[in-house]
Amino acid sequence: MGSYKIAVLPGDGIGPEVVAEAVKVLSIVGKKFHHSFDLRYADFGGAAIDSSGVPFPPATQEVCMSSDAVLFGAVGGPKWDTLDPAIRPEKGLLALRKAAGAFANLRPAKLFSELADACYLRPDIVANGIDILVVRELIGDVYFGEPSGIEVRDGERVGFSNMIYAEHEIRRVAEVAFETAMKRGKRLCSVDKANVLAVSRLWREVVTEVAKGYPEVELSHMYVDNAAMQLVRNPAAFDVIVTGNLFGDILSDEAAAITGSIGMLPSASVGGANTPGLYEPVHGSAPDIAGQNLANPVATILSLAMLLRYSLNLSAEADAVEAAVAAVLAKGYRTGDIYRDGMKRVGCTEMGQLICDAV
Repeated sequence: MGSYKIAVLPGDGIGPEVVAEAVKVLSIVGKKFHHSFDLRYADFGGAAIDSSGVPFPPATQEVCMSSDAVLFGAVGGPKWDTLDPAIRPEKGLLALRKAAGAFANLRPAKLFSELADACYLRPDIVANGIDILVVRELIGDVYFGEPSGIEVRDGERVGFSNMIYAEHEIRRVAEVAFETAMKRGKRLCSVDKANVLAVSRLWREVVTEVAKGYPEVELSHMYVDNAAMQLVRNPAAFDVIVTGNLFGDILSDEAAAITGSIGMLPSASVGGANTPGLYEPVHGSAPDIAGQNLANPVATILSLAMLLRYSLNLSAEADAVEAAVAAVLAKGYRTGDIYRDGMKRVGCTEMGQLICDAV
């Protein structure tokens, strides 16, 4: 029996709904496998702005940093779009990642066989399968590079953001990617723009150096524009992709989209051994359907499975959650975003309960 502290940040929009279903699944896992989960709730994102004026209050940071892992929903929405960019909900997300030292984002894009008809690609491409994991560097690049801003030069406004990476930042995310590839198909594609950008040339050099410690992994390099094209032409060619923050932001969303529903895809953000991993669904806050029992909780529930696997080292428990999701889909149950004629349409709470029952 294990005892674990989990920070729970419901967030905004559909966040509270999908997180609630994941928490129900976690409760079932605890009962089945005899674990104790101490759930510690805190405000985050827009909800935190409403309660305390900032998206990532010190009290929330304390809860997160003293926990074994953090499970959270989506943040943001039109309600906060007119705020100063420095305190908008998305800034809380960046601050959380920075505080946790979560430098590597793991985003699987896997097409469940039961959802093959929801994929946007041609059937002959889908037949080859889609099972990709994008490892995205998360706390560097243009999102954090300095200087950054907008100023007037020669009578006109000029915007600038500094794309910058230190060698150690590249090395540590490359090591995560190689370790991940060792547990999968032992194929790693590093994506950059080394034909144009100096920072990408350093990226390629360091990744190639790290590869020497992983002779079993087949390393390839690809320019980001070609990688974007190949993801839709032949996704089966990819196993693990490692890339920087900006390119990873775009490619991981593209990989997610080709599976048919962004509502099915989880993510994990991990860093040092003594910091909590962060687990969240890929989708946004979807304020247009919030509170209507229409959201798909599967991405959050699969994020919970990643939490069990990567932060708590509970592989059997993670397997049980993933198998339960597959079993429910195999029986034809679908939320609105993945519904097709002939399937059994259910809402957010019903899908969550079905997965609980399957666990």
